[in-house]
Amino acid sequence: MGGKPGQLIPKTGGFSGTEPMADVIPFDQRDGSLWYDGKLVPWKDAKTHVLTHGLHYGSCVFEGQRIYNGTIYKLKEHTERLFFSAETLGMKIPFTQEQINQACIDTAAAQGITDGYLRPVAFRGSEMMAVSAQNTTIHVAIACWPWPSYFSPAEKLKGIRLDISRWKRPAPDTEPVHAKAAGLYMICTISKHEAEAKGYADAMMFDYRGYIAEATGANVFFVKDGELHTPTPDCFLNGLTRQSVIAIAKAKGVKVIERHIKPEELTGFSECFLTGSAAEVTPVSEIGPYTFKPGALTETLMNAYSDEVRGLAKVSA
Repeated sequence: MGGKPGQLIPKTGGFSGTEPMADVIPFDQRDGSLWYDGKLVPWKDAKTHVLTHGLHYGSCVFEGQRIYNGTIYKLKEHTERLFFSAETLGMKIPFTQEQINQACIDTAAAQGITDGYLRPVAFRGSEMMAVSAQNTTIHVAIACWPWPSYFSPAEKLKGIRLDISRWKRPAPDTEPVHAKAAGLYMICTISKHEAEAKGYADAMMFDYRGYIAEATGANVFFVKDGELHTPTPDCFLNGLTRQSVIAIAKAKGVKVIERHIKPEELTGFSECFLTGSAAEVTPVSEIGPYTFKPGALTETLMNAYSDEVRGLAKVSA
């Protein structure tokens, strides 16, 4: 397969976001280094046993964060959330937050990446193979690879299409919904696969009460009469990009309303967009039968967020 490790192999017509990422070099066959349990190791030598508890029982938490122009955006906040997620799952990470922050910086430097994506992950090891795993080692790894934006600004402004998932985000007393835990993404993968099979880019998920929740890996915002409406994050992650966009909007004098949103209300919104570390700010043109037209406010926030993460402007907290 041609291309450099971590580089997308272009296809005719470009990458639309709906095709499987089959043209990306497999993640176990890349060159360079990643950080594993306290030291940089050759990428291809970072191996974990098949009887690892995190693989079988979901005792795994992670982060997804981007590096722009050599600076990891909201590194401290991402690491804080990683530790919160681990604590929620009863896992004690055997490093300090400062050590993980430095490890993220070192990993990106070792890979020579100034614009890309980092994936810190913590998981229970293979000492025990049962639901109870009190005496397992907590392993931590950090990988970094190039990950350009899925769309050019012009392509983004056309908006992506979302299916409506048959799966619901669970209640807070059902699963640890505020942790970024691997097990919470099982229904996200199912939902996204089903959406892609129908020709959509992603899927919108409702919550256990029937309210609008989020996409499979991103928060959602709607525009009505120049105001932003976004679901209250009471059963899903209050994303760091979501928080940044809210702060940017407020700094620009835009009213932000966080509330429960019913599906039938979607007919009253003019614009819609997703936010997330990977998605950044991505306009949406369809959610099932509901249509939106990416407009001025979406473009303003998309550009303002891009300026902030690249250090061209500082708007959010």
